[in-house]
Amino acid sequence: MGNFFRFLKSKTFLIQLGLALGVLLILIFLVFRWLNSTTNHGEFVEVPDFSKLSVMEMRKKVENAGLRYEVVDSANYDPEYPRFSIIEQNPSAGTKVKSNRKIYFTVNPSGYKKVTVPNIIQVTKRNASSMLKAVGLDVQRVTYIDQLGKDMVYYIKYKGKDIKPGDKLPKTSKIELICGNGNVSGSTTQTDSE
Repeated sequence: MGNFFRFLKSKTFLIQLGLALGVLLILIFLVFRWLNSTTNHGEFVEVPDFSKLSVMEMRKKVENAGLRYEVVDSANYDPEYPRFSIIEQNPSAGTKVKSNRKIYFTVNPSGYKKVTVPNIIQVTKRNASSMLKAVGLDVQRVTYIDQLGKDMVYYIKYKGKDIKPGDKLPKTSKIELICGNGNVSGSTTQTDSE
């Protein structure tokens, strides 16, 4: 035990301990220098505003800013933005990020997604309107024909053409309901605009 304590106090041990600490400090210094240079420590880029830019314009602006990007699909068409333009970005404009950071974009599709026309034949006008609103369609006009069922839907039209339940139309389309007026004879037709 006495030899061990003598070794700890020896000049050889103290020199080796000093060299080990010196090498350790040099390694720590080199690691921090390397981290600063590779992580761009303290260097930030301000994220530009890409709102309403086309995808091509966005690509150029992203490259000029030293950033990367990923386009995420958009589920809903927004008529306030041009088709195929940027409607959302993450992180938002003005945020400070490191260069080469990935920005996520949501792009406006070319139009409203298509929805299926529900089966509203032989349904009352009121219920038919509710069913159409539920899927994103609007009633533009109601035309009455001589049929026994008052306010009962007999036909559906879109842009003047007959359509059937199950047909696909762009969301927010305006359609016309052809309903019965409760009369069986005569040839009078009335039109109601909604």
